[in-house]
Amino acid sequence: MKKQVSRRKFLAAAAAGTAGAGIAAPAIAQTKPTIDWRVVSSFPKSLDTIFGASETFAKALMEMSDGNFRVRVFAPTELVPGLSAADAVTNGSVEIAHTASYYYWGKDPTFAIPTAVPFGLNYRMQNAWMYQGGGIDLMNEFYARYKIVAFPGGNTGTQMGGWYRREINKPEDWRGLKMRIGGLAGAVIARLGGVPQQIAGGDIYPSLEKGTIDAAEWVGPYDDEKLGFSKVAKYYYYPGWWEGQAMLHFFINLDKWNELPKNYQAMIRAASSIANMSMMTRYDLQNPAALRRLAIGGAEPRPFSEAVLDACFKASNEVFAEICAKNADFKKVYDATLAIRGEDYLWFQLAEHTYDTYMMIQQRKGLV
Repeated sequence: MKKQVSRRKFLAAAAAGTAGAGIAAPAIAQTKPTIDWRVVSSFPKSLDTIFGASETFAKALMEMSDGNFRVRVFAPTELVPGLSAADAVTNGSVEIAHTASYYYWGKDPTFAIPTAVPFGLNYRMQNAWMYQGGGIDLMNEFYARYKIVAFPGGNTGTQMGGWYRREINKPEDWRGLKMRIGGLAGAVIARLGGVPQQIAGGDIYPSLEKGTIDAAEWVGPYDDEKLGFSKVAKYYYYPGWWEGQAMLHFFINLDKWNELPKNYQAMIRAASSIANMSMMTRYDLQNPAALRRLAIGGAEPRPFSEAVLDACFKASNEVFAEICAKNADFKKVYDATLAIRGEDYLWFQLAEHTYDTYMMIQQRKGLV
């Protein structure tokens, strides 16, 4: 009889344990809820590398969540205009935007720094600042005022200096030049006497073709070839002194972000990092061949003269000084990037620069 009682107690305990496991299961399952979000891109689908970073991001999230975290990607105008992507995130119309922070520098010049500022960081320095130098956290303190949390989502590397219908041989040639140019660089162009225009990527070609603008910068050979700029402006200057790199971001609505389980937040960080790396490596692979095709097709790559670059550098520093004097947020972030720039160029000139210079000499000799 005692054995039977003991057995009954054992079976009851086992049943209780099974019931307990049944109760706990939904709590565990909640760490992988089914979520359907939208990401609006500021870039046309025709630019498969830059638009493709959003698709890379969405694919990575799907795979990491076993299909539970779905993010649908929309091109500009499908939900909102490309240059309104940040506003759509702030007001909660969409959950995510894949965009360039400097498109919104008119709200506050601080928006420009996470993408690029004239004579700022290069690609490696930008990544070092963002991922190891506190850049992500520093910017998210600022973005929080706009109900945004952001993570790096791609980079173009150093850009070309754009397409021109007339030559830029001396600083005075900027005067009166109507140029499509993004971000804070527009303020520098204005100081040099030019007339900056902020135009979405898909609208640049018709503006050049009609003569509404005299020049336009976009990214580099691969994308510029796709957009056909060489057909309407033959002078292709370099380097893009206003974009030693250009980092894109995934802007996420802050309320939506805070509602996510921690593991889904980790997935977003990981997926954005994958997109960030993927975009840069694709450009490095595709730009050389595109540059050759453009040159064969009649484009004329030309370097900016040192006199032109010196004038631009001087004007940039004047603009920065004026903004820093009036905007404490800008100064705080800008000073953080200057610390990275100063230290890394000290290092790069010893190792990277000397190695690359030697190898380029070998290439000119036909040995590479």
